Amino acid sequence: MAPPIFDVEQAVLLLELDPPFGKREVQLARRKLAKVWHPDIAPPGRQFEHERHLKVINEAADMLERLAESSRGGRVTKNAVRVSATAARKAREEAGRRAYEEEQRARAAAAEQQKHDPFGTRVPDHSVVHKYARCLSYPEWGVGTVNGIYFTGDPDDTMQQWARVNFHVGVRTVPAGSLQFVDFSKPDPGAERVQRFMTAAKHALAEGDFALAAKRLVFARDAEPENAAVLRLMTTAFWQAGDYSAAARAVRDWARVERDRPGPHRTAARIYEDMGSLSQAVDAAQRETEVAPTDAPAWERLGRLRLRRFDRPGALDALNRARALHPSEEGLLDLALAAHLIGDLGTEVSATEQATQLAPESAAAWSRYAHALARTDRPTDCLAACDRALALNPDPEVRALAEQIRGQLPRAIEPQAAA
Repeated sequence: MAPPIFDVEQAVLLLELDPPFGKREVQLARRKLAKVWHPDIAPPGRQFEHERHLKVINEAADMLERLAESSRGGRVTKNAVRVSATAARKAREEAGRRAYEEEQRARAAAAEQQKHDPFGTRVPDHSVVHKYARCLSYPEWGVGTVNGIYFTGDPDDTMQQWARVNFHVGVRTVPAGSLQFVDFSKPDPGAERVQRFMTAAKHALAEGDFALAAKRLVFARDAEPENAAVLRLMTTAFWQAGDYSAAARAVRDWARVERDRPGPHRTAARIYEDMGSLSQAVDAAQRETEVAPTDAPAWERLGRLRLRRFDRPGALDALNRARALHPSEEGLLDLALAAHLIGDLGTEVSATEQATQLAPESAAAWSRYAHALARTDRPTDCLAACDRALALNPDPEVRALAEQIRGQLPRAIEPQAAA
Protein backbone atom coordinates (compact mmCIF):
# COMPACT_ATOMS: atom_id res chain seq x y z
CA MET A 1 0.00 0.00 0.00
CA ALA A 2 1.32 3.44 -0.96
CA PRO A 3 2.15 5.81 1.88
CA PRO A 4 -0.40 8.63 2.21
CA ILE A 5 0.33 12.30 1.52
CA PHE A 6 -0.29 14.09 4.80
CA ASP A 7 0.14 17.76 3.92
CA VAL A 8 0.95 20.22 1.15
CA GLU A 9 4.55 20.59 2.28
CA GLN A 10 5.28 16.91 1.67
CA ALA A 11 3.56 17.03 -1.72
CA VAL A 12 5.66 20.07 -2.72
CA LEU A 13 8.88 18.30 -1.72
CA LEU A 14 7.86 15.15 -3.59
CA LEU A 15 7.12 17.05 -6.82
CA GLU A 16 10.25 19.21 -6.39
CA LEU A 17 8.30 22.47 -6.61
CA ASP A 18 9.16 25.91 -5.23
CA PRO A 19 6.21 28.08 -4.14
CA PRO A 20 4.52 30.11 -5.40
CA PHE A 21 3.27 27.81 -8.13
CA GLY A 22 0.11 27.22 -10.14
CA LYS A 23 -1.70 24.38 -11.83
CA ARG A 24 0.56 24.54 -14.87
CA GLU A 25 3.73 24.07 -12.81
CA VAL A 26 2.15 21.08 -11.07
CA GLN A 27 1.32 19.43 -14.40
CA LEU A 28 4.84 19.96 -15.67
CA ALA A 29 6.29 18.46 -12.49
CA ARG A 30 3.99 15.46 -12.83
CA ARG A 31 5.10 14.81 -16.41
CA LYS A 32 8.75 15.23 -15.49
CA LEU A 33 8.58 12.67 -12.68
CA ALA A 34 6.41 10.30 -14.75
CA LYS A 35 9.24 10.02 -17.25
CA VAL A 36 11.47 8.82 -14.42
CA TRP A 37 9.09 6.58 -12.45
CA HIS A 38 6.77 5.10 -15.08
CA PRO A 39 6.62 1.29 -14.70
CA ASP A 40 7.18 0.75 -18.43
CA ILE A 41 10.72 2.15 -18.19
CA ALA A 42 11.57 0.53 -14.84
CA PRO A 43 14.58 -1.84 -14.63
CA PRO A 44 13.80 -5.53 -14.40
CA GLY A 45 12.41 -6.50 -11.01
CA ARG A 46 11.55 -2.92 -9.95
CA GLN A 47 8.23 -2.43 -11.76
CA PHE A 48 6.18 -2.74 -8.58
CA GLU A 49 8.33 -0.15 -6.81
CA HIS A 50 7.98 2.31 -9.71
CA GLU A 51 4.23 1.71 -9.84
CA ARG A 52 3.81 2.56 -6.15
CA HIS A 53 5.98 5.66 -6.42
CA LEU A 54 4.10 6.92 -9.50
CA LYS A 55 0.79 6.44 -7.69
CA VAL A 56 2.00 8.62 -4.81
CA ILE A 57 3.21 11.26 -7.29
CA ASN A 58 -0.21 11.36 -8.98
CA GLU A 59 -1.99 11.69 -5.59
CA ALA A 60 0.30 14.56 -4.61
CA ALA A 61 -0.16 16.29 -7.96
CA ASP A 62 -3.97 15.93 -7.80
CA MET A 63 -4.01 17.48 -4.33
CA LEU A 64 -1.84 20.43 -5.40
CA GLU A 65 -3.92 21.01 -8.52
CA ARG A 66 -7.09 21.17 -6.42
CA LEU A 67 -5.37 23.56 -4.02
CA ALA A 68 -4.21 25.77 -6.92
CA GLU A 69 -7.72 25.90 -8.39
CA SER A 70 -9.19 27.01 -5.05
CA SER A 71 -6.43 29.54 -4.31
CA ARG A 72 -6.68 33.24 -5.07
CA GLY A 73 -5.23 33.95 -8.52
CA GLY A 74 -4.66 30.25 -9.09
CA ARG A 75 -1.31 30.39 -7.24
CA VAL A 76 -0.23 28.53 -4.08
CA THR A 77 1.96 30.79 -1.94
CA LYS A 78 4.72 29.85 0.47
CA ASN A 79 2.58 30.96 3.42
CA ALA A 80 -0.26 28.66 2.31
CA VAL A 81 2.18 25.73 2.24
CA ARG A 82 3.45 26.61 5.73
CA VAL A 83 -0.06 26.94 7.19
CA SER A 84 -1.17 23.66 5.65
CA ALA A 85 1.90 21.87 7.00
CA THR A 86 1.33 23.22 10.53
CA ALA A 87 -2.33 22.16 10.49
CA ALA A 88 -1.40 18.71 9.21
CA ARG A 89 1.22 18.25 11.93
CA LYS A 90 -1.28 19.18 14.62
CA ALA A 91 -3.80 16.77 13.12
CA ARG A 92 -1.22 13.98 13.13
CA GLU A 93 -0.28 14.74 16.73
CA GLU A 94 -3.94 14.66 17.79
CA ALA A 95 -4.54 11.41 15.91
CA GLY A 96 -1.45 9.88 17.48
CA ARG A 97 -2.50 10.99 20.96
CA ARG A 98 -5.98 9.51 20.50
CA ALA A 99 -4.55 6.27 19.17
CA TYR A 100 -2.15 6.05 22.12
CA GLU A 101 -4.92 6.73 24.63
CA GLU A 102 -7.13 4.15 22.99
CA GLU A 103 -4.33 1.60 23.11
CA GLN A 104 -3.69 2.37 26.80
CA ARG A 105 -7.39 1.99 27.59
CA ALA A 106 -7.48 -1.33 25.77
CA ARG A 107 -4.41 -2.55 27.65
CA ALA A 108 -5.85 -1.38 30.97
CA ALA A 109 -9.15 -3.12 30.22
CA ALA A 110 -7.31 -6.33 29.30
CA ALA A 111 -5.20 -6.14 32.47
CA GLU A 112 -8.33 -5.42 34.53
CA GLN A 113 -10.08 -8.42 33.06
CA GLN A 114 -7.04 -10.63 33.57
CA LYS A 115 -6.83 -9.51 37.20
CA HIS A 116 -10.50 -9.53 38.22
CA ASP A 117 -12.21 -11.78 35.65
CA PRO A 118 -9.83 -14.53 34.51
CA PHE A 119 -12.73 -16.97 34.02
CA GLY A 120 -14.82 -14.64 31.84
CA THR A 121 -14.61 -16.89 28.77
CA ARG A 122 -14.89 -20.16 30.67
CA VAL A 123 -17.99 -22.19 31.48
CA PRO A 124 -18.58 -22.47 35.25
CA ASP A 125 -17.51 -25.74 36.84
CA HIS A 126 -20.33 -25.60 39.37
CA SER A 127 -23.57 -23.67 39.74
CA VAL A 128 -24.78 -22.05 42.96
CA VAL A 129 -28.03 -22.36 44.85
CA HIS A 130 -27.83 -18.92 46.51
CA LYS A 131 -27.55 -16.23 43.88
CA TYR A 132 -26.69 -13.17 46.00
CA ALA A 133 -23.62 -12.80 48.24
CA ARG A 134 -21.18 -10.26 49.64
CA CYS A 135 -17.40 -10.54 49.92
CA LEU A 136 -16.20 -10.37 53.52
CA SER A 137 -12.75 -9.14 52.42
CA TYR A 138 -14.25 -6.20 50.49
CA PRO A 139 -17.58 -5.34 52.13
CA GLU A 140 -17.66 -1.94 50.39
CA TRP A 141 -18.52 -3.76 47.15
CA GLY A 142 -21.98 -4.46 48.57
CA VAL A 143 -24.11 -7.40 47.46
CA GLY A 144 -23.33 -9.02 44.11
CA THR A 145 -24.74 -11.70 41.85
CA VAL A 146 -22.83 -14.98 41.82
CA ASN A 147 -22.37 -16.18 38.23
CA GLY A 148 -20.63 -19.46 38.94
CA ILE A 149 -17.97 -21.45 40.80
CA TYR A 150 -14.62 -22.38 39.23
CA PHE A 151 -11.93 -24.82 40.33
CA THR A 152 -8.18 -24.50 39.86
CA GLY A 153 -5.21 -26.60 40.93
CA ASP A 154 -4.71 -30.29 41.52
CA PRO A 155 -7.91 -32.09 42.60
CA ASP A 156 -5.91 -34.35 44.94
CA ASP A 157 -3.74 -31.68 46.54
CA THR A 158 -4.21 -27.93 46.18
CA MET A 159 -7.58 -27.39 44.55
CA GLN A 160 -9.02 -23.91 45.05
CA GLN A 161 -12.59 -22.73 44.60
CA TRP A 162 -13.24 -19.33 43.01
CA ALA A 163 -16.49 -17.45 42.66
CA ARG A 164 -17.21 -15.09 39.78
CA VAL A 165 -19.43 -12.34 41.18
CA ASN A 166 -20.91 -9.30 39.48
CA PHE A 167 -20.72 -6.37 41.94
CA HIS A 168 -21.58 -2.73 41.27
CA VAL A 169 -17.85 -2.02 40.74
CA GLY A 170 -17.70 -4.71 38.05
CA VAL A 171 -17.03 -8.43 37.80
CA ARG A 172 -14.71 -9.73 40.50
CA THR A 173 -13.24 -13.20 41.03
CA VAL A 174 -12.81 -13.96 44.72
CA PRO A 175 -12.18 -17.09 46.82
CA ALA A 176 -15.45 -18.88 47.36
CA GLY A 177 -14.71 -19.13 51.08
CA SER A 178 -14.76 -15.32 51.42
CA LEU A 179 -18.40 -15.07 50.33
CA GLN A 180 -21.32 -14.59 52.66
CA PHE A 181 -24.59 -15.44 50.99
CA VAL A 182 -27.44 -13.00 51.58
CA ASP A 183 -31.00 -13.81 52.47
CA PHE A 184 -33.09 -10.73 51.72
CA SER A 185 -35.99 -12.12 53.74
CA LYS A 186 -34.03 -11.33 56.95
CA PRO A 187 -32.85 -7.85 57.99
CA ASP A 188 -29.15 -7.05 58.19
CA PRO A 189 -28.47 -5.91 61.81
CA GLY A 190 -26.37 -2.77 62.21
CA ALA A 191 -23.99 -4.48 64.63
CA GLU A 192 -23.12 -7.09 62.02
CA ARG A 193 -22.47 -4.40 59.41
CA VAL A 194 -20.21 -2.57 61.84
CA GLN A 195 -18.27 -5.71 62.66
CA ARG A 196 -17.94 -6.59 58.98
CA PHE A 197 -16.58 -3.20 57.94
CA MET A 198 -14.42 -2.82 61.05
CA THR A 199 -12.68 -6.13 60.35
CA ALA A 200 -12.05 -5.19 56.72
CA ALA A 201 -10.80 -1.73 57.77
CA LYS A 202 -8.31 -3.21 60.22
CA HIS A 203 -6.96 -5.42 57.45
CA ALA A 204 -6.53 -2.35 55.23
CA LEU A 205 -4.77 -0.48 58.05
CA ALA A 206 -2.41 -3.40 58.56
CA GLU A 207 -1.58 -3.29 54.83
CA GLY A 208 -0.98 0.48 54.97
CA ASP A 209 -3.94 1.41 52.75
CA PHE A 210 -5.36 4.15 54.98
CA ALA A 211 -7.66 5.64 52.34
CA LEU A 212 -9.39 2.28 51.79
CA ALA A 213 -9.68 1.77 55.55
CA ALA A 214 -11.33 5.18 55.92
CA LYS A 215 -13.76 4.38 53.12
CA ARG A 216 -14.80 1.16 54.84
CA LEU A 217 -15.16 2.87 58.20
CA VAL A 218 -17.55 5.39 56.68
CA PHE A 219 -19.93 2.49 55.99
CA ALA A 220 -19.50 1.31 59.60
CA ARG A 221 -20.19 4.84 60.87
CA ASP A 222 -23.36 5.02 58.78
CA ALA A 223 -24.55 1.78 60.42
CA GLU A 224 -23.89 3.08 63.97
CA PRO A 225 -23.21 6.84 64.06
CA GLU A 226 -22.60 6.85 67.83
CA ASN A 227 -20.05 4.02 67.92
CA ALA A 228 -16.95 5.53 69.56
CA ALA A 229 -14.61 2.75 68.40
CA VAL A 230 -15.63 3.30 64.78
CA LEU A 231 -15.22 7.09 65.06
CA ARG A 232 -11.82 6.74 66.71
CA LEU A 233 -10.52 4.36 64.06
CA MET A 234 -12.02 6.45 61.24
CA THR A 235 -10.30 9.57 62.59
CA THR A 236 -6.97 7.75 62.62
CA ALA A 237 -7.49 6.40 59.08
CA PHE A 238 -8.33 9.81 57.60
CA TRP A 239 -5.46 11.42 59.51
CA GLN A 240 -2.91 8.85 58.31
CA ALA A 241 -4.27 9.14 54.76
CA GLY A 242 -3.55 12.89 54.81
CA ASP A 243 -7.21 13.93 54.49
CA TYR A 244 -7.14 16.44 57.34
CA SER A 245 -10.56 17.95 56.59
CA ALA A 246 -12.27 14.57 56.84
CA ALA A 247 -10.19 13.73 59.92
CA ALA A 248 -11.32 16.97 61.58
CA ARG A 249 -14.97 16.17 60.88
CA ALA A 250 -14.52 12.64 62.24
CA VAL A 251 -12.77 13.80 65.41
CA ARG A 252 -15.56 16.32 66.07
CA ASP A 253 -18.10 13.48 65.88
CA TRP A 254 -15.90 11.44 68.19
CA ALA A 255 -15.62 14.32 70.68
CA ARG A 256 -19.41 14.70 70.74
CA VAL A 257 -19.75 11.02 71.68
CA GLU A 258 -16.91 10.98 74.25
CA ARG A 259 -16.83 14.58 75.38
CA ASP A 260 -15.69 13.62 78.93
CA ARG A 261 -12.59 11.74 77.78
CA PRO A 262 -9.27 13.42 76.85
CA GLY A 263 -8.55 11.18 73.85
CA PRO A 264 -10.68 12.93 71.20
CA HIS A 265 -9.59 16.40 72.32
CA ARG A 266 -5.92 15.40 72.27
CA THR A 267 -6.30 13.95 68.77
CA ALA A 268 -8.22 17.02 67.62
CA ALA A 269 -5.42 19.31 68.81
CA ARG A 270 -2.83 17.34 66.87
CA ILE A 271 -4.96 17.24 63.71
CA TYR A 272 -5.66 20.97 63.84
CA GLU A 273 -1.95 21.60 64.39
CA ASP A 274 -1.10 19.57 61.28
CA MET A 275 -3.73 21.54 59.37
CA GLY A 276 -2.12 24.81 60.48
CA SER A 277 -5.24 25.94 62.36
CA LEU A 278 -3.52 26.92 65.60
CA SER A 279 -6.55 28.69 67.11
CA GLN A 280 -8.63 25.50 66.89
CA ALA A 281 -5.67 23.46 68.14
CA VAL A 282 -5.38 25.70 71.22
CA ASP A 283 -9.12 25.36 71.90
CA ALA A 284 -8.93 21.56 71.64
CA ALA A 285 -5.86 21.42 73.89
CA GLN A 286 -7.65 23.67 76.40
CA ARG A 287 -10.61 21.27 76.47
CA GLU A 288 -8.19 18.39 77.02
CA THR A 289 -6.74 20.07 80.12
CA GLU A 290 -10.26 20.74 81.41
CA VAL A 291 -11.14 17.06 81.05
CA ALA A 292 -7.77 15.81 82.40
CA PRO A 293 -6.38 18.53 84.68
CA THR A 294 -3.70 16.23 86.14
CA ASP A 295 -2.24 15.23 82.76
CA ALA A 296 1.16 16.93 82.48
CA PRO A 297 1.66 16.21 78.73
CA ALA A 298 -1.69 17.90 78.06
CA TRP A 299 -0.50 21.08 79.79
CA GLU A 300 2.81 20.91 77.90
CA ARG A 301 0.94 20.60 74.60
CA LEU A 302 -1.22 23.58 75.49
CA GLY A 303 1.87 25.60 76.42
CA ARG A 304 3.63 24.85 73.13
CA LEU A 305 0.55 25.76 71.11
CA ARG A 306 0.17 29.01 73.03
CA LEU A 307 3.81 29.79 72.32
CA ARG A 308 3.15 29.36 68.61
CA ARG A 309 0.18 31.69 68.99
CA PHE A 310 2.46 34.26 70.71
CA ASP A 311 0.46 33.95 73.94
CA ARG A 312 3.57 34.01 76.14
CA PRO A 313 1.90 34.55 79.54
CA GLY A 314 -0.60 31.77 78.80
CA ALA A 315 2.21 29.47 77.67
CA LEU A 316 4.21 30.22 80.83
CA ASP A 317 1.20 29.44 83.00
CA ALA A 318 0.46 26.13 81.22
CA LEU A 319 4.08 25.00 81.27
CA ASN A 320 4.38 25.86 84.98
CA ARG A 321 1.32 23.67 85.60
CA ALA A 322 3.02 20.82 83.71
CA ARG A 323 6.21 21.37 85.72
CA ALA A 324 4.31 21.13 88.98
CA LEU A 325 2.54 17.92 87.94
CA HIS A 326 5.31 15.92 86.28
CA PRO A 327 8.33 17.76 84.84
CA SER A 328 9.99 16.53 81.67
CA GLU A 329 13.07 17.71 79.80
CA GLU A 330 11.11 18.91 76.77
CA GLY A 331 8.53 20.68 78.91
CA LEU A 332 11.18 22.40 81.03
CA LEU A 333 13.05 23.64 77.95
CA ASP A 334 9.79 25.00 76.54
CA LEU A 335 9.18 26.70 79.89
CA ALA A 336 12.65 28.23 79.72
CA LEU A 337 11.88 29.54 76.23
CA ALA A 338 8.62 31.12 77.37
CA ALA A 339 10.39 32.68 80.37
CA HIS A 340 13.15 34.01 78.11
CA LEU A 341 10.62 35.62 75.77
CA ILE A 342 8.88 37.29 78.72
CA GLY A 343 12.15 38.34 80.37
CA ASP A 344 11.89 36.16 83.49
CA LEU A 345 15.55 35.20 83.85
CA GLY A 346 15.10 33.46 87.21
CA THR A 347 12.49 31.04 85.85
CA GLU A 348 14.63 30.42 82.76
CA VAL A 349 17.69 29.52 84.85
CA SER A 350 15.77 27.30 87.27
CA ALA A 351 13.94 25.49 84.44
CA THR A 352 17.11 24.75 82.49
CA GLU A 353 18.92 23.68 85.67
CA GLN A 354 16.12 21.25 86.49
CA ALA A 355 16.27 19.97 82.89
CA THR A 356 19.97 19.13 83.35
CA GLN A 357 19.12 17.29 86.55
CA LEU A 358 16.39 15.26 84.79
CA ALA A 359 18.54 14.54 81.71
CA PRO A 360 22.22 14.84 82.70
CA GLU A 361 23.32 13.41 79.33
CA SER A 362 21.34 15.92 77.24
CA ALA A 363 23.59 18.31 75.34
CA ALA A 364 20.59 20.54 74.52
CA ALA A 365 19.72 20.97 78.23
CA TRP A 366 23.29 21.89 79.18
CA SER A 367 23.57 24.28 76.24
CA ARG A 368 20.36 26.08 77.22
CA TYR A 369 21.51 26.17 80.82
CA ALA A 370 24.83 27.73 79.79
CA HIS A 371 23.13 30.41 77.68
CA ALA A 372 20.83 31.25 80.60
CA LEU A 373 23.75 31.51 83.04
CA ALA A 374 25.61 33.77 80.60
CA ARG A 375 23.12 36.53 81.42
CA THR A 376 23.72 36.25 85.17
CA ASP A 377 26.67 37.05 87.42
CA ARG A 378 27.73 33.38 87.60
CA PRO A 379 30.45 33.09 84.93
CA THR A 380 32.15 30.15 86.63
CA ASP A 381 28.95 28.08 86.58
CA CYS A 382 28.37 29.17 82.97
CA LEU A 383 31.82 27.91 81.95
CA ALA A 384 31.21 24.62 83.76
CA ALA A 385 27.89 24.21 81.88
CA CYS A 386 29.63 25.05 78.58
CA ASP A 387 32.32 22.43 79.25
CA ARG A 388 29.68 19.84 80.04
CA ALA A 389 27.71 20.67 76.86
CA LEU A 390 30.85 20.55 74.73
CA ALA A 391 31.79 17.20 76.20
CA LEU A 392 28.43 15.81 75.07
CA ASN A 393 28.25 17.60 71.70
CA PRO A 394 30.93 19.92 70.22
CA ASP A 395 28.57 22.74 69.30
CA PRO A 396 30.37 25.78 67.74
CA GLU A 397 27.84 28.14 69.29
CA VAL A 398 28.53 26.85 72.79
CA ARG A 399 32.29 27.00 72.15
CA ALA A 400 31.98 30.65 71.07
CA LEU A 401 29.96 31.39 74.23
CA ALA A 402 32.65 29.80 76.42
CA GLU A 403 35.38 31.85 74.74
CA GLN A 404 33.33 35.01 75.24
CA ILE A 405 32.83 34.32 78.97
CA ARG A 406 36.52 33.52 79.46
CA GLY A 407 37.42 36.82 77.79
CA GLN A 408 35.23 38.69 80.28
CA LEU A 409 36.83 37.13 83.38
CA PRO A 410 39.23 39.39 85.32
CA ARG A 411 42.88 38.54 84.83
CA ALA A 412 45.09 37.90 87.90
CA ILE A 413 48.46 39.70 88.01
CA GLU A 414 51.28 37.25 88.47
CA PRO A 415 53.74 38.19 91.31
CA GLN A 416 57.16 39.32 90.12
CA ALA A 417 60.11 37.16 90.97
CA ALA A 418 62.41 38.35 93.79
CA ALA A 419 65.40 40.35 92.56
